[in-house]
Amino acid sequence: MTSETALAHERSQNIRVLLVDDQRLVGEAVRRMLMELPGSEFRFCATPATAIETAAQFKPTVILQDLIMPDIDGLEMVRRFRANPGTATVPLIVLSSKEEAKTKADAFAAGANDYLVKLPDKLELLARVAYHSDAYSLRQERDEAFAAIRGQQERTAEELAEAKNYVRSLLPSPIEPTEFLASDWRFVPSTTLGGDAFGYHWLDDHRIAIYLLDVCGHGVGAALLSVSAMNVIRSRTLPDTDFQAPEQVLHALNQAFPMTRHGERYFSIWYGVYDTQARALTYASGGHPPALLVPVEGPSRQLSSTGMIVGVFAGAPYAAETVPVEPGSTLYVFSDGCYEVLMPDGEQMECPPFLKMLEESALSMQSLDSVVREVQEIQRKPEFDDDFSLVEFRFF
Repeated sequence: MTSETALAHERSQNIRVLLVDDQRLVGEAVRRMLMELPGSEFRFCATPATAIETAAQFKPTVILQDLIMPDIDGLEMVRRFRANPGTATVPLIVLSSKEEAKTKADAFAAGANDYLVKLPDKLELLARVAYHSDAYSLRQERDEAFAAIRGQQERTAEELAEAKNYVRSLLPSPIEPTEFLASDWRFVPSTTLGGDAFGYHWLDDHRIAIYLLDVCGHGVGAALLSVSAMNVIRSRTLPDTDFQAPEQVLHALNQAFPMTRHGERYFSIWYGVYDTQARALTYASGGHPPALLVPVEGPSRQLSSTGMIVGVFAGAPYAAETVPVEPGSTLYVFSDGCYEVLMPDGEQMECPPFLKMLEESALSMQSLDSVVREVQEIQRKPEFDDDFSLVEFRFF
């Protein structure tokens, strides 16, 4: 191999050149030149009418095409190659017998990538063929990689959608009004899979447990932990735990879900038990936003305790408190995703304005939809960056 073709040799692998020219002498000359590119393949097409079909079979990485051919205008042939999906992006070098600026401009306008006067110098032909073929191969690899990434993103999106649907399927049905209470909730999942979960269930014929937890972070890991914690609460499988005692439930959860065994993830939780006979609500919380109890008359009460976030400190103490519940009162339990939203000025809304919003909603007997819409208007977008979880209980 000569020094003139050393560089071209390095890039000659997988080069497939299709020449469309009615002159077989030109075809033979080009074939001989391309022999300097070991591993390259060459196909000659003397009939323009079969060029597209030949390209489909040969799959060239570079097309060489004469501009002057019988039966068809060379520029029209270029346009056909570009209109055909199989050759639309294949590098195309036109061959012309003249070095004319207008001819070049017309060729490039039709879709050609390069221009050579035939018969071209061998070194120049090899260099340009190798350059365009290499660029085309790299572009194909890039497109394949992007397609694979898009496919993975689509599969991930489908899996996340399935996970969101699964989490939603575990949420309880609203309780229609009875002589004791009614419940409703709104859950608007964030754009990414979050870690909120909530529920309520009867412990006996006159006591109902109400709970909402929020795992730190987003993604499948957060969702799995939230579902696991909710399931042990719902199935009452925590050992040596009285589920009528909120402080015991939080203590048992803290023992069962240390962050060191769950990917350094922890969660906040609010857990309460309402006794319909005593008309009293006993509750405990671990690092969670306060629940809000709104009576028909008198000041609202924030229900929170000083318990630690679950999973961080082994043996952390939890204490329960009890409050009376007057007829007509409304209880709201929620996650921080309901109020930690960015306002137009770039500042984050805080909890007190949201509590005021809930208080006004309870006293005016508005639907929870109005609360969701108001927060969406505050952040000026319908999507939430964190799960929006809001549970409402009305006591009769």
